[in-house]
Amino acid sequence: MSNVEEVLSDAKNRMAMSLEAVSRELSHLRAGRANPGLVEHIKVEAYGAEMPINQLATVSTPDATTILISPYDKSITGAIEKAINLSDLGLMPQSDGSLIRLNVPPLTEERRNELQKVVKKYGEEGRVSLRNIRRDANEQIKKLEKSKDLSEDEMHHYLEQVDKILEEKLGALEKSLTAKEKEIAEF
Repeated sequence: MSNVEEVLSDAKNRMAMSLEAVSRELSHLRAGRANPGLVEHIKVEAYGAEMPINQLATVSTPDATTILISPYDKSITGAIEKAINLSDLGLMPQSDGSLIRLNVPPLTEERRNELQKVVKKYGEEGRVSLRNIRRDANEQIKKLEKSKDLSEDEMHHYLEQVDKILEEKLGALEKSLTAKEKEIAEF
């Protein structure tokens, strides 16, 4: 019995991690509104290593169109600017030596359409990942039934539970995809 519980728990955890990965990818998409998630993942060459911006500076959004980056150490301001310029964000940093401002312009219709396609791609990748996790869990449950650790009725019961977990996670995925598509369409 504990083996089945482990299979269900593992499937649930892996599905949750898959959803987190999709959410993280979605947060990096620029939707016309300033969001610290747009720059926090950018790696900066500092102190002999590559570090994410959020470990080197405070990232804030004073208004809907501005990202403000305040480095903890003013000597790395230039390195942060360089990393932003090299990133695929397409935003031009403006620095006064101690603060870096990024103005997030409104999206063009063409860029909106591109972003909608990217959201759909992430959504499909997320769905495939969730279904693969379900398949793995179902295979493990069927092996338990073959080895006589479960009856056929118990196997069907647990297979239904895996499907319920999948439906719940797919619903959460759709909710976050819809929210991101709405955010892109608004601005």
